[in-house]
Amino acid sequence: MSESTQEASPEASPAADTFRRLKSLPPGAERDRLRQEVIAAWLPMAERISLRYRKCGESMADLRQVAALALVHAVDRFDPGLGFAFESFAVPTINGELKRHIRDHVWSLHIPRRDQELRATVRAARARLEQRGRRALVTLRELAAETGLSEAEVRRGLDADGVHHTLSLDQSVAPGEELPLADTLGQRDGALDLVVDRQALKPLLDALPEREKYVLYWRFFGDLTQQQIGLRLGVSQMQISRILSRTCADLRRQLLAPA
Repeated sequence: MSESTQEASPEASPAADTFRRLKSLPPGAERDRLRQEVIAAWLPMAERISLRYRKCGESMADLRQVAALALVHAVDRFDPGLGFAFESFAVPTINGELKRHIRDHVWSLHIPRRDQELRATVRAARARLEQRGRRALVTLRELAAETGLSEAEVRRGLDADGVHHTLSLDQSVAPGEELPLADTLGQRDGALDLVVDRQALKPLLDALPEREKYVLYWRFFGDLTQQQIGLRLGVSQMQISRILSRTCADLRRQLLAPA
């Protein structure tokens, strides 16, 4: 049985001639009255469709409103002369509007549509596995087997879960606590403590003889060994070791000297 057939409501279904009459009427009170009757007759179907998306993170009131507006558009655009039932046109129209609303408004963190599709597929597969009695943690391999996706795609779907709404940085980390989430994020950047030292060291480095500059540069920035530096300068590795020790000690002494 097709989706549209399942959604049809025979008791409330307007006959095809009702839609033909609606299309034939000129703008006015009679046409407005008949249009309202048709919309009211099919409104329960639109509300049932909106229930499918109740776990998407949006309020049911908003979902019902979107579905109702989509129904209105379907009634206004439906052409009974095409020869198919109204529900076969209205159901995909309502579903499409609900999906677009969720994609454009519900996701606080917008992710690619493919990731949204993977999320929906993985969530459905996990629910099916749990219904079969799998209350323990479902593995990536089991989800991949259930969905026919690769484990990498399953992981993308899992990563996309839970991003409909972001948390406020002012929200407390736990009920009853005053510590805001913002105070728990990030970490101390040790490099900030080195800013002053680097600025103070710069003129001292500029004042070094050329040979000492090269030795420091090749050792700490060029990642050369003492032996490699010695070969470049034509001296022994022991001499390079002495130059490094003496130069670093002098720089340290000047940095720590009272102003």
